[in-house]
Amino acid sequence: MPRSPRHLVFLPLALAVALAACGGEPDAQQRPATPVTVVTLAPETTTLTRELPGRTNAFQIAEVRPQVTGIVAKRLFQEGGMVKAGQPLYQLDNAAYKASAATAQAQLARAKATLVAARLTAARSAELAKIDAVSKQDNENATAALRQAEAEVAAGQAAVQSAQVTLGFAHITSPISGRIGKSSVTQGALVTANQPEALATVQQLDPIYVDLTQSASELLQLRKGLASGTLEDGRSLPVTILLEDGTEFAHKGELEFSEVSVDPTTGSYALRVKVDNPDDLLLPGMYVRAVIGGGVRQNAILVPQQGITRDPKGNATAMVVNAENKVEVRQVKVNRTVGDKWLVDEGLVAGDRVIVEGLQKVQPDAPVQPTEAGDAPQAPAAQSGAGAPAAAQPAAASPDAPNPDAADPATPADAATPADDAPAAQQ
Repeated sequence: MPRSPRHLVFLPLALAVALAACGGEPDAQQRPATPVTVVTLAPETTTLTRELPGRTNAFQIAEVRPQVTGIVAKRLFQEGGMVKAGQPLYQLDNAAYKASAATAQAQLARAKATLVAARLTAARSAELAKIDAVSKQDNENATAALRQAEAEVAAGQAAVQSAQVTLGFAHITSPISGRIGKSSVTQGALVTANQPEALATVQQLDPIYVDLTQSASELLQLRKGLASGTLEDGRSLPVTILLEDGTEFAHKGELEFSEVSVDPTTGSYALRVKVDNPDDLLLPGMYVRAVIGGGVRQNAILVPQQGITRDPKGNATAMVVNAENKVEVRQVKVNRTVGDKWLVDEGLVAGDRVIVEGLQKVQPDAPVQPTEAGDAPQAPAAQSGAGAPAAAQPAAASPDAPNPDAADPATPADAATPADDAPAAQQ
């Protein structure tokens, strides 16, 4: 039977009301808080360090050179071994120097004999002069001859000493204790006094120096921090040495001195660290890195690196959870990295809760559910699991909903036909 016009008019209106009610249901619901992980900031005492590159250098270096000319008769050391100060290294042919020493000894003996005769003559002349047995001039000549003989003896002694020194130079010894390198000459080679090429080089490796370079701008920054009182001097702290493979050297070093001038070509200045090296593990010329203390900051604010982001302009920002558990964006000023954290100068204070996980899911002023980093992971997981079914139940129920809804529309549709037919019959 044909349906009534009244039914045809009210049916679209009822459908529109139903659709409006269904579409307005999500707006009526409040947006759920997003779970995030936060770190509550606390002041810390932080030692600011700087990792600097450097090279090792021997504590003492001595180049062994001959001081006299001669033929190398024998080499008295083992190349690459340890030598002590005064230990013989080379023996030169010293026959000529022995002869010179003997000649000097003979001349000294002759001068001593002359001195004895002059002393006796001067004594007799002095006695005779008392009784006017000799002239005054003869007495003065005898005294002068005595003084000349004494001078000859002194000159002879100096000649003997010089000959002995020269003879000793033919026996070349080590000036310092340390490890000696290879020999540049062999037995039978002719060496000359003051030659430019060293016979061998001795280096003291325990302790050993590590020469570093640091930017002058960092020095200025450190001095400003010390002058303002924000930093305490930490350059007296032990220095950690890192080997080329990244491993830490067993012994700590200490800062010896800082260079007083800056290299104009690089804008850096030199630092020298002294390190104990009992096993000779560090050799001269090795590349190392040194972690050196720059200053100690009290009440420093450190933020995990994942909590600091950059905006399109490159400014550092952090997302903070306020007292209402809503997100705030803070502009911050970072100084440097300390381990896996940023040292913050401005923008954050102790007690701020900085978001470190879930940054991609939140926006400014959005409500969040903060969880402190380091808390038991099971508790947040259980809460999220309990909350998930509550949010998921409507979604889970939706697959079952179409079945009753599919059945219900069929039933009213079938029931509506007699209802519409009944009035038509009555009419």
